[in-house]
Amino acid sequence: MYLRMAKRALFETDKRLLWKLMYNMGFKGLRSVYKFKQRLKRGEYFPPFLYVSIINSCNLRCQGCWVDVAAKQQTIDLTAMNRLITEAKEVGNSFFGIVGGEPFMHPELFDILEQHPDCYFQVFTNGQFITDEKAKRLRKLGNVTPLISVEGTEIVSDERRGRKDVLSKTMQGIENCVNNKLLTGVCTSVCQTNIDDLVTDAWVDRLIEMGVMYTWYHVYRPMGPDPEPDMALTPEQQTRIRKFVVETRATKPIGVIDAYYDGEGRALCPAATGISHHINPWGDIEPCPIVQFSKESIHDERHIRDVFRESDFLQDFRQLAASSTRGCIVLERPDLLEELVVLHGAKDATVRQTALAELQAMENRTSQYNPAVEIPEKNLIYRLVKRFCFNDFGAYDAPVNPLPSANKESMVTADH
Repeated sequence: MYLRMAKRALFETDKRLLWKLMYNMGFKGLRSVYKFKQRLKRGEYFPPFLYVSIINSCNLRCQGCWVDVAAKQQTIDLTAMNRLITEAKEVGNSFFGIVGGEPFMHPELFDILEQHPDCYFQVFTNGQFITDEKAKRLRKLGNVTPLISVEGTEIVSDERRGRKDVLSKTMQGIENCVNNKLLTGVCTSVCQTNIDDLVTDAWVDRLIEMGVMYTWYHVYRPMGPDPEPDMALTPEQQTRIRKFVVETRATKPIGVIDAYYDGEGRALCPAATGISHHINPWGDIEPCPIVQFSKESIHDERHIRDVFRESDFLQDFRQLAASSTRGCIVLERPDLLEELVVLHGAKDATVRQTALAELQAMENRTSQYNPAVEIPEKNLIYRLVKRFCFNDFGAYDAPVNPLPSANKESMVTADH
């Protein structure tokens, strides 16, 4: 399997792009994690990876979307992005996830990518704006991997994405990327309507045949103004996905990314461990994309390192989340998250201004945390890489004292 994967990478992608991945994302990404761990030892915090929603607008209307896609268009402009990326590079970062809305609707997207050739960007997109011309521009840049979302069959895609002919347009975008030898990924938000179609060997084999180099299975989170809770997965289905991912990594020549487990199969939350946080199109810094509350902004006059390091809200979120569950605190304990937001007076970072009411209306649900079923990686390389750069970084080892930095008398905490 390792040789087949190496052969695919060498013969199906542009060698220059492969080198950019290995150096900008591989070597420099590992270095950024090392610096992150050194900062933690000194009691300092700045995440090694940032995910930035550069625009709220989107051409689709997906079920369960929590982004204000129909609101007046808001973007993070080139000047603000340049400052953010430059200051993050000064701390040691080199990787940035570019999210939306739909990033390819941002008028300055290519300018952002072009001005930082020493970084690596993963662009989350529905692929419908990636023409052959744009794919050629991405290949020329060399420091970008498009991660294109596919949500099911033709019928399911139209239903999930709120538009007609979604799948065919998205598949054309994938084809344009692959034809131009880009390192192309396909992601899926797995829910009740697509798990049987896309969490399968047949689908992964099709991706390999198309020339897709990696895939990413997210788990549907019922959030936002219209959360569609009936689409959420059962604990058994989440375990099924984990087993499938582990087996696929060990047997098929395609990369498989996940964000919920370490190499030993123990659940974790990237926001709780501190490996990443999210920035919305208004520049507000949020714990993660589905926690739409903020106290800080990238438009602060302070260096971005200091904005993160001095944030009591983000620190308390990490400690509260880690002391409550190894899974998703938003799903399992929305009541605790609500108390944290109120305690800090964190602002609702949405246009609709209903995020707190949405949180209050949530019912406690299960997430990826299931200590009775922990499935270690079978692929040795994945297991070793995760041991170094994708683990809990000691976040779950701290004493159960979730909110030390503010007045916490009224805070009710959960057992670890």
